[in-house]
Amino acid sequence: MKIAAILLALPLAVLTSACATSSSAGAPDADTAAPMAHAKLLAGDGSARGEAMVTQAGDGLHVVVHAQGLTPGMHAVHIHTVGVCTAPDFTSAGGHWNPTGHKHGKDNPDGMHMGDMPNMIAGADGVGEMEYVIPGGTISGGATPLMDGDGAAVVIHAQADDNKTDPAGNAGGRIACGVLTAG
Repeated sequence: MKIAAILLALPLAVLTSACATSSSAGAPDADTAAPMAHAKLLAGDGSARGEAMVTQAGDGLHVVVHAQGLTPGMHAVHIHTVGVCTAPDFTSAGGHWNPTGHKHGKDNPDGMHMGDMPNMIAGADGVGEMEYVIPGGTISGGATPLMDGDGAAVVIHAQADDNKTDPAGNAGGRIACGVLTAG
């Protein structure tokens, strides 16, 4: 009888362990999940303007920005060096994130800041989205860490970036800001 019970239990144990292995094989665990940072974007009056997500990958930092409540048209979006967003003008966020010491803008022959990103287009409804990869960037560690001792922030500007004028691309005032927090 004991042998019969063992013979019946053995296939059940094999099936159960096979299911457990296959269901968890593709799921990342806490030790292997990609480093991330997130920001809630706020206007100078404290109203919500969207969010930004930064994820570290093999090719650099993947940045996704979703915004609302903007004037229709093009708006510069940059990562700034200080993780402080004091309203109403957000100058507390400092200048553009520039660990490599380059000039401003993708059209600048001397290279661009790592915090320079493409302009975001807001539609007639005031909603805009952009995605961009910052080559070589890291959330923390390495030669170009985003989250250093004083943090970082994502800033949306009132106007488009001209992609060449140093230091900020003639992008106008800072109309939304979000402090990036890791995790």
